[in-house]
Amino acid sequence: MLKGLALTPPVIGRISIGRVVEKNGKRLPEKDDEFTITSQVQTRDGWVAHPIDEVLRTPGAKLRSIPVRLLFDDPELNLRANYSLFDRATGRPICVGNGETCKRSTASGVQTLPCASPDGCELALDGGCKPYGRLNVRIGDEDELGSFVFRTTGYNSIRTLAARLQYLHAISGGLLAALPLELRLRGKSTTQSHRAPVYYVDLTTRTGISMLQTLEAARTEVEGRREMGFDQAALDDAARVGFAAGAFEESAEEEGWIMEEFAFAEAATSSDEALDVEVSYRHSLGSKLAARSRALKRASALTTK
Repeated sequence: MLKGLALTPPVIGRISIGRVVEKNGKRLPEKDDEFTITSQVQTRDGWVAHPIDEVLRTPGAKLRSIPVRLLFDDPELNLRANYSLFDRATGRPICVGNGETCKRSTASGVQTLPCASPDGCELALDGGCKPYGRLNVRIGDEDELGSFVFRTTGYNSIRTLAARLQYLHAISGGLLAALPLELRLRGKSTTQSHRAPVYYVDLTTRTGISMLQTLEAARTEVEGRREMGFDQAALDDAARVGFAAGAFEESAEEEGWIMEEFAFAEAATSSDEALDVEVSYRHSLGSKLAARSRALKRASALTTK
């Protein structure tokens, strides 16, 4: 196995609740109030829709729920969330931490350092460090090891998904991968959104199916898999080894996707996450100059370490 290369779940598509549009010659994130499922192919007009997107849509209705299953029993393998600081010019990760320790790219290589979280870190003074989550799910049964990835910097989505995964893991006795679940798009209003609706992603039992029915279906699924020799524990172990193989999860080819999906160089998401690929706003001239000054100081600090 190649050293320094993280082995992440095979991705066959994307899930988003927004899209990237071109305005005044710049590609910027635009909010939406429904899911979009795309392939990994991108043209000048945007991401190409995955065939499953049309299958799940009801004519005349917006796609606000997706039936899914999880790949792993371990909640932290399904949803990887951390504080992430990306280079705004290239999209490459500079620092990734969990509030206790971080891996930081410095002039002398990747180092493991204490993580003070964005509120207490000098590198995060310009607001570039934020929670970043990746959720991998299965949609359909065509590829049982292939996944669709939902990427988000939204506090509400990350917090809700993390809590749901922990709770579902607890009440199912650790049988997350066997539960028939559903991604749902929910809305709420906040003071920071000026009472406008904002959207986040939740993970629940499927519509019309109770929790007890869901647990029963999971037990039946697990028994059938065991009879066929499916080793879920070994799959989880293999995933842990794969994630640990690299310093950062994102590969070089994903750096451009990160830049476009979150538009780090041109926009910022609100602290209460107006959307997950979401509302962009323009800084005042003063704040831009201040941010540029802090960025130069940060770059100087990295090169001197």
